[in-house]
Amino acid sequence: MDLFSLKGKVAVVTGGNGGIGLGMARGIASLGAVVVIAGRNEDKAAAALAALRDMGAEAVFIAADVTKKPDCLALIGAAVERFGRLDILVNNAGTSVRKLPQDLAEDEWRHVLDSNLSSAFFCSQAAYPEMLRAGGGKMINIGSMMSLFGAPYATAYTASKGGIVQMTRAMATAWAKDNIQVNAVLPGWIDTDLTRGARRQVEGLHASVEKRTPQGRWGTPDDMAGIAAFLASPASDFVTGTAIPVDGGFSIGM
Repeated sequence: MDLFSLKGKVAVVTGGNGGIGLGMARGIASLGAVVVIAGRNEDKAAAALAALRDMGAEAVFIAADVTKKPDCLALIGAAVERFGRLDILVNNAGTSVRKLPQDLAEDEWRHVLDSNLSSAFFCSQAAYPEMLRAGGGKMINIGSMMSLFGAPYATAYTASKGGIVQMTRAMATAWAKDNIQVNAVLPGWIDTDLTRGARRQVEGLHASVEKRTPQGRWGTPDDMAGIAAFLASPASDFVTGTAIPVDGGFSIGM
């Protein structure tokens, strides 16, 4: 068995057109998998596809609003119709609204929960029968260090990312018998469009993150490639229901 080969495998990465999603797509593609990136921004997707193809990967974009169950079903269906199977699902799509809890509007609460948590549930539901047909599969749900910590301006975000961890554990127990491993990744402070927005809003955030992180720096999207490759590959066949921080030690720092 080649522990780190994904040749002949097909992966779907939601929100794979940038940031953490693209970093994970690159890690999976580097092991030989075909990668389907899903999202709503076609301009970003074109750049992501170019980056993946530059490294020799086979990659396509399928437009989808993964907050909607019919779109999730259509996304998985289109991927399987084109490539014949589905082996890996990365539930990465997400967003945040930075407001104190008393200021959070109902539609903002629902938008964050739908984008971060419901989307992962709907896509996983859609992927399950295809993975069952393939004899097994890998699901990777993207949580956050906010799955572990509270933050005053991230009530909806922390609720959704805490939910990701518990949903991961429940799905892992439900689908272990079907040879489907379900794990969560908890990124720390990664340099993305989302965190650049936080840095504009929070004075001193950049320096405080560097100070607390034992490795002394912010993460980059490519720092997510290795954990994606591991959790997508046969090397993790006996790993399920976990929530793995990838944060340079931030969650153990002082």
